[in-house]
Amino acid sequence: MPHVRSIWNGAISFGLVSIPIKVVNATESHSISFRQVHLDDGGRIRYRKFCELEDREVTTGEIGKAYEDADGTLIPITDEELAALPIPTARTIEIVAFVPAERIDPLQMDTAYYLAANGVPATKPYVLLREALKRSQKVAVAKFALRGRERLGMLRVVDDVIAMHGLLWPDEIRSTEEVAPDASVTVRDKELDLADALMDTLGEVELTELHDDYREAVEELIAAKASGELPAAPPAGERAGGKVLDLMAALEKSVRAAKVSRGEETGEEAGARTGESAEVTPLPSRRSARTAPKEVGGKKSTSTARKTAAKKTTAKSTAKSTGQAAGKAAATKSTAKKTAAKKTTAKKATGKKTAAKKATPRGRASA
Repeated sequence: MPHVRSIWNGAISFGLVSIPIKVVNATESHSISFRQVHLDDGGRIRYRKFCELEDREVTTGEIGKAYEDADGTLIPITDEELAALPIPTARTIEIVAFVPAERIDPLQMDTAYYLAANGVPATKPYVLLREALKRSQKVAVAKFALRGRERLGMLRVVDDVIAMHGLLWPDEIRSTEEVAPDASVTVRDKELDLADALMDTLGEVELTELHDDYREAVEELIAAKASGELPAAPPAGERAGGKVLDLMAALEKSVRAAKVSRGEETGEEAGARTGESAEVTPLPSRRSARTAPKEVGGKKSTSTARKTAAKKTTAKSTAKSTGQAAGKAAATKSTAKKTAAKKTTAKKATGKKTAAKKATPRGRASA
């Protein structure tokens, strides 16, 4: 690897076998870095190292190391003192065990390195270790020292190269007890079925096809401003925010969207198949759920319909009773009128008879 700069030279200790190697970085960062500038005139902002006691800027050669104690006392430590410490891994990657790869927690994985054979004599033992790792289907756990501290590492085979992942020490992994969700939450089988369907629909992806969209957008922004053009307005992205969504509706919408993106069906087909729109509706609040009448399929609920029918029946009965009462009252009035009329007729008739009787004796006396 003539064009890659090594960061560490040493050897792999494999029992009594020693393999001279060079360590190079296996990864590189493509993130875009920015400089700090003065907003008024665009001047570069630089950091200068000053000594607090002398109040002057110092050079790199004048700077050393010191450990700050709990009370603020600084204890100087020199590079020579650190180099003289009896660390067996100072220039050696010491393999301590071979374990199955699944024994390594991904949370422990740190920076990755490639280990290259350093010289022709190192080629044969290097290939021996590489092939032994391949055939055993295991990884090697090793200890090594880099940048002033002892570290844990994992050796595995990548293509035809032995790669080493720096590992965090077990006590550097934080506990998950305070992060886990409430254990009382339950998930229904139907929700799990929809989640499985979404996973199956999304399927697999070639990791080599994935790329950094944000970095490309930043590069386009820089290119546009460098050429004097106005940067394009970013598209408005959908944000769920803090909305409480219907989980089932969200899962169903995700499955449909995934199928549409993979070309398995169009948006119209997805809507026609489900008979509903693909919108995710917020869950109603408890208060609105109590007050608002429930509707299913555009019809009123059974309880509401029964109440309405009962009200209509009561109204009809009341109207009928009122009508009957009015009829009886009218009949009573009519009967009263007839009775009064009869009494009047009877009085008139009685009066005529009385007058006739009085008239008859007078006629006999005159004769």
